[in-house]
Amino acid sequence: MQHRRTGTKLALKPVHVWGIRIRLQVARKLRDLALFDLALDSKLRACDLVALRVSDLVSGGRVRGRVMILQRKTGRPVQFEVTEQTRHSLTEWLEARRRADDEWIFPSRSNRGSHVTTRQYARLLKQWVSLIGLDPAAYGTHSMRRTKVSLLYKKTGNLRACQLLLGHTKLESTVRYLGVEVDDALELSEALEL
Repeated sequence: MQHRRTGTKLALKPVHVWGIRIRLQVARKLRDLALFDLALDSKLRACDLVALRVSDLVSGGRVRGRVMILQRKTGRPVQFEVTEQTRHSLTEWLEARRRADDEWIFPSRSNRGSHVTTRQYARLLKQWVSLIGLDPAAYGTHSMRRTKVSLLYKKTGNLRACQLLLGHTKLESTVRYLGVEVDDALELSEALEL
């Protein structure tokens, strides 16, 4: 019997991101690479990520550098930057599948007219982390959402920026989401000299 790990899923470290990205590039898994890169950049929940349409990201035949999406869970808009790496991987994927502007970015292969499900996205993520020898039980779709903001928080300590990027209405939600502890707050406070 396989045991499921419950609780907060881990964020990926930069070395993990690099390792997964390289393996997907070498295997020429264009869809997976585009999905992986977009998940990191967008910090969207799985339900919002898989439901993106080409018209949400592409304008004038090019992938935009900044995008605003209305979140399903909260109904609030959230903005994100689409990095050069992600624009490149998305462009390759969209060209390979000859997309129409009103189509899903990641269409379902089994259910014509629909998009990849959140369950399929979660399965893909498990495969990606397994590629680099990580325990798939320790990672989930929220790992992708959490990765960039966790790195930002560790680098800057700016909770407000993390809150805006995640689209949280309450700072307390961001604190809980990132697992910020009292020790973190004290460490940041001690680093300041007045």
